[in-house]
Amino acid sequence: MEFLSQYYLWIKAFHVVAFVSWMAMLFYLPRLFVYHAENIQAQQYVAIAKIQESKLYSFIGQPAMIFTLLTGLLMLGANPGLFATGGWLHTKLLFVAILLVYHFLCGHYLKAFARGTCKKSGKFFRVFNEVPTLCLIVIAICAVTKSF
Repeated sequence: MEFLSQYYLWIKAFHVVAFVSWMAMLFYLPRLFVYHAENIQAQQYVAIAKIQESKLYSFIGQPAMIFTLLTGLLMLGANPGLFATGGWLHTKLLFVAILLVYHFLCGHYLKAFARGTCKKSGKFFRVFNEVPTLCLIVIAICAVTKSF
């Protein structure tokens, strides 16, 4: 993977951009779920919310997640020695895995709202919405400090 190593910083820059875009979706979609759940009786609002939720997930979240994963894998391919630099990378990847599960859970709730079968409350989604914040904190600390 010598070829990739000369483009490492470019790959890393695109990785950061993709990650920021993915995180934006992971922050905002559950907030839309809060409003959707709390206004379930307002049919006009629900119709608009379904469109916003679907477009956010499909046109921003999915591509950003895929691009984040691809650029992350390219960075590891360009610099496989990263795995030997300590536990920070393993911790970061664990929290990325949690974000992946969270992403697909968002997709599950999106489909449930679209079908009209989501029984979760606004309060549930307010708590659910904190998961990506906690993951972001751990991922950023690991990626920046590489301290363990």
